[in-house]
Amino acid sequence: MTARRKVLVLQHLEVEHPGVFRDFLARDGFDYVPVELDLGARIPPLEDYAALWVMGGPMDVWQEDGHPWLIEEKAAIRRAVRELDMPYLGFCLGHQLLAVALGGEVGLAQVPEVGIMPIDCAAGADSPFLAAVPAAFDVMQWHSAEVTRVPDGARVLASSPACGVQAMSVGRRAFSMQFHVEITAETVPQWHAIPEYRAALDQSLGPAGAARLEAEAAGRIAEFNARAAVLYRNWCAACGLT
Repeated sequence: MTARRKVLVLQHLEVEHPGVFRDFLARDGFDYVPVELDLGARIPPLEDYAALWVMGGPMDVWQEDGHPWLIEEKAAIRRAVRELDMPYLGFCLGHQLLAVALGGEVGLAQVPEVGIMPIDCAAGADSPFLAAVPAAFDVMQWHSAEVTRVPDGARVLASSPACGVQAMSVGRRAFSMQFHVEITAETVPQWHAIPEYRAALDQSLGPAGAARLEAEAAGRIAEFNARAAVLYRNWCAACGLT
C-alpha cells in the first residue's frame, strides 16, 4: 500500500469511527488507518498519508487538562491544512477541532441538537463538496458544542436554525461537518451506551428518545447512506483523490 492510498483517521472513541465511509474507502482501494488518541496512541508522521480525517468524540475542544493529546492533535490539524495542504474531512468534534486549530472559536451550543433534523445548504450551493445534494435535507445530529466563529479563510457551507455553522470549507481541500453522515444501523445504540451521549440524548429527547431515534434512523438508513456516498465522492473529487 503506497502513501498515496492511506487515509489517517484520528479517533477519540472506539465507536466513533468512519462508519459507512469505511465501505467507500475499501471500494476505492484506500487503506484507512485509525489512531485511537483517547487510548494513548500517537499521531504518526503526516507525510506518510494521503489525507487526514478527524472523527467525533464525547470530549470538548477546550478540555485539554483532561485530554492533553488535544494539544498535539490541534497542532497536527493546523500543520496538515495550512502547511501540507492535505485533504481533510472532519466529523462533529473533527469539525470543531478544525475551527479552533486554525484560529476560530467553539463554545457550548445555546440549543444542543440531538436527533434527526434539517440543515440548509444554500450558503454552499456552489461548493464542490455539496454538488448534487438538495438545498435542504435531514441529518443525524448529536452535539452540545458548536463553532461560534469560523477561522480566517473559512467558508460556511451549511447551517440549521440552532447552529450557524453546520459545514465549512477551508481552502480547496479541507471540509468539515457538524452533523453525522457516517452513521450505520448500529450507531444509535452504540452511542447511547456512552454516558455523555446518553445524557445529551435523554435531555433533548427524554428517556424514551433513544428507542424512537433508533427506529427512525433505521427506517432512513438507506437514504442517509446514499447521501453519505455523494458527499464522499464530492470530497474525493474536490481533493483530487479520484
